[in-house]
Amino acid sequence: MGLKKRGKVSAEFSMSSLTDIIFLLLIFFMLTSSLVSPNALNLKMPGKSSVPASTSKALQKISITKTGSYKYEGASVPSSALSDLIKGMKGERFIIAPDREAPVEKVVRVMDLAMKYNVETVLAAADN
Repeated sequence: MGLKKRGKVSAEFSMSSLTDIIFLLLIFFMLTSSLVSPNALNLKMPGKSSVPASTSKALQKISITKTGSYKYEGASVPSSALSDLIKGMKGERFIIAPDREAPVEKVVRVMDLAMKYNVETVLAAADN
């Protein structure tokens, strides 16, 4: 009877293919993470600044009411004229003073316009 001997099963594990996969994944995530650009506002945090603050001039104020309407120095401003108003403030600073219950979208719109026209803003609490 021609019984054959079975070969012994090797208990060794080759790590070379696993390290190749890990390096490929590392390279993939490094390349894709550098392509992702965050979709967020560029906020300036308080801290030391090399530019001196201009305190000689009073800051202008844009208020946002509970209903979402805009006011510039107390006078109502239509939503369509807000872009032109902020565009005219180029090189200046102004205060954004939203009401506590003001819609967040309206506040973000003013901040986006200020960033678009390179106008510095200060976000402050409303005078309630």
